[in-house]
Amino acid sequence: MAEPQGLLTIEDPDDPRLRDYTGLTDVELRRKREPAEGLFIAEGEKVIRRAKLAGYEMRSMLLSAKWVDVMRDVIDEVPAPVYAVAPDLAEQVTGYHVHRGALASMQRKPLPTADELLTTARRIVVMESVNDHTNIGAIFRSAAALGMDAVLLSPDCADPLYRRSVKVSMGAVFSVPYARLESWPKSLQTVREAGFNLLALTPAEKARSLDEVAPHRMDRVALLLGAEGEGLSTKALMAADEWVRIPMAHGVDSLNVGAAAAVAFYAVATGRPEL
Repeated sequence: MAEPQGLLTIEDPDDPRLRDYTGLTDVELRRKREPAEGLFIAEGEKVIRRAKLAGYEMRSMLLSAKWVDVMRDVIDEVPAPVYAVAPDLAEQVTGYHVHRGALASMQRKPLPTADELLTTARRIVVMESVNDHTNIGAIFRSAAALGMDAVLLSPDCADPLYRRSVKVSMGAVFSVPYARLESWPKSLQTVREAGFNLLALTPAEKARSLDEVAPHRMDRVALLLGAEGEGLSTKALMAADEWVRIPMAHGVDSLNVGAAAAVAFYAVATGRPEL
């Protein structure tokens, strides 16, 4: 079988063409580089295909030999260079064993504004200080699966397009629109003025159960989620219209924020025609 056009074999880990993929495990480096340079990394065949389907432009692709045939149709469709490397060289460049064998550097798209999302959405997620990339990815995956319309992020939330977030979400970060709020918690007033009921998810005893509040019957709902462990700040709680909680048994006082988000999203979306 003929080698696909545009496929380049690279044997030098210091080749400058591989710069997009260097040091992928260095969180601080990537956190600064990727937004500044307008790129993000998609990992694995499914995620790469979903990024492409979502309209993200491919800058390049990095493949181990066995993935060349699997990704042949993508290679043939996109004009971006494709670099074939040995697994050990990929590990040297990226800093970890790329067991999925396929990486792509993608071009970011401009983010919509919060006002643009609030115009059409009815069910939104608002995250405060969620800076764990695994949790970000899990929340986006649940938001996509359970019919949430959009995500708003406080200024200090982690990047949804960081490699770990994208991987955990299985590409759901591409299908749920999101925006960053410019100020916190002042921007919550903008959400309220758009007609949303602000529901703060908290295990506090004074919070009412989601069943009792029945958010699925409300016209517009914004569900506020806080960081793992710390939860929502006092300022965010004070800005909410209502505190809500998930009823728990066996003495369990709280859930991981990703798990709690999934339960709460179902409660918010239950009864919608598409679900």
